[in-house]
Amino acid sequence: MKNNEIMNRSDIIRRYAIENALNYGKAQPKNVLGKVLTDDKCLRRKVREIMPEVNRIVREVNRLSRKALEEEFATYGFQKKREKKRGILTDLPNVKGPVVMRFAPNPSGPLHIGHARTAILNDEYVKKYGGKLILRIEDTDPKRVEKDAYRMIEEDLKWLGVNIDEVMTQSSRLAIYRDFAVRLIKQGNAYVCSCGQERFKEYKDRGKACPCRINSLEKNIELWNDMLDGKMGLVLNLKTDMAHRNPAMRDFPIMRVEHEHHPLTGRDWDIYPLMNFSIAIDDHLSGMTHVLRGKDHIVNTQRQLFIYDYFGWKPPEFIHNGLLNIGGVNLSTSTIKKGIEEGEYCGWSDVRLGTLRALRRRGIQPEAIRTVMKMIGIGDADVRFDWSMLYAENRKIIDEKANRYFFVPNPEEVWVKGIPREADIIRIPLHPDHPKRGYRDIALKRIDDTTKIFIPKKDAETLKKGSVLRLKNFCNIKIEEVRPLMGRYIEEKDLSVPIIQWVPEDNLGCEVIGPEKRVAGFCEMDCRNLEHDDIIQFERFGFCRVSRVDENGILCYFAHT
Repeated sequence: MKNNEIMNRSDIIRRYAIENALNYGKAQPKNVLGKVLTDDKCLRRKVREIMPEVNRIVREVNRLSRKALEEEFATYGFQKKREKKRGILTDLPNVKGPVVMRFAPNPSGPLHIGHARTAILNDEYVKKYGGKLILRIEDTDPKRVEKDAYRMIEEDLKWLGVNIDEVMTQSSRLAIYRDFAVRLIKQGNAYVCSCGQERFKEYKDRGKACPCRINSLEKNIELWNDMLDGKMGLVLNLKTDMAHRNPAMRDFPIMRVEHEHHPLTGRDWDIYPLMNFSIAIDDHLSGMTHVLRGKDHIVNTQRQLFIYDYFGWKPPEFIHNGLLNIGGVNLSTSTIKKGIEEGEYCGWSDVRLGTLRALRRRGIQPEAIRTVMKMIGIGDADVRFDWSMLYAENRKIIDEKANRYFFVPNPEEVWVKGIPREADIIRIPLHPDHPKRGYRDIALKRIDDTTKIFIPKKDAETLKKGSVLRLKNFCNIKIEEVRPLMGRYIEEKDLSVPIIQWVPEDNLGCEVIGPEKRVAGFCEMDCRNLEHDDIIQFERFGFCRVSRVDENGILCYFAHT
């Protein structure tokens, strides 16, 4: 197992051991193990391997004083469990008036469904307590900046209904970070390192200080000026504790020189802060009161507390959420960008993706996303995102307004004899629950006594001579021949037979594009009256959003059944 995996596992065990010791006086190995296995189900196959580690860490924790336990517990951001009603948010800890919170994406692309959780929960808490929500664009790694993302992120938030009070862009604040970096150097809490990444890591892993750590103030200022001149191979490190049990908490870089064109500043190189440094400074200067973040940032929180301590600042309340596991879609902006460039995806709104733009294109409503994210809420347990829950909430919103139409995918023709002439026009409600909304008319054409219709291929393949079926909202027919399919009108209205979707000979070409496949077929002529962005239901097929209607037909995107 890799060293960082062991470190992460040990950290998880220690957090639960600290919590258990505070709750019951002494940590119990079996209780701690149970919490660990609940937190990471993959470890259930490794109980024998990790049990000695649990026992060792529990012994260490049980030797700590109550004060030491409480101090370490505070750095982990545990929350007291509360009963959570459906869609009702739990209270934030230590609220003493209006809150200041932030949503801080990297502009590597537009927002995806995972971003929606943090954005919406921040928005909901600011609405609950009053205060301010800041959109902070964290663009200090020019290699990960997509120029159009600045605009797309704001558009996505507006569509979600997230109210932003202030927009802050980190690349416009580089002088601020440099100023605080010099302060740390002069305090003796930071030093410029020229060892190189690999050599420094060797020192760090061994818990040994690198030679640069004892640089004089004059030497550090000299090397800092070299960084200001763009010299590569130099980084500014923060001094922490080289004997810390967790290697990740030992000295770490906070500023580095990057020779890469930045699309917003226009500069080809600059000194950029690393995440933990810029975040701590911006959170303090913004008056941040509460920070929502994933529990994968617990180590980053501990790192940032060093910076707060060196400047004598009071840190905000950190709430570490369990991770939101989202399956079935691509969320990696780098992978998506490559796929767009290579023609695999048609853009950021390709409906196979998990971007908010893709969901919007399919007809998913922002209110449905908000409801689901409120139901997930905050908490330290990992959560698996349930797409069916999102679709169920979306269905509640769109079912009332979605008019109904017929669509036949992969159509097969059927010749039907004996349909009465008085049935040349079939009148069907646009919505079965709202007849006052109006009707659509389906007109039949006949040659002598025969009428041609179309049914789905999957239904046609099940028919045999003598099969009886019902054309939805119309009549029953009995199959007399299968090659070609020919049937005869039956006067009796038998609803116990299979009900099949159909369209007449006069129809409109239709293509439906979904996350898993695209389907071509025919829909009824009244679909000509639909407009861009209309949400409809193709009966016995699913809900769709209309993208285009023209002389060539209609293009729709599939939402869900």
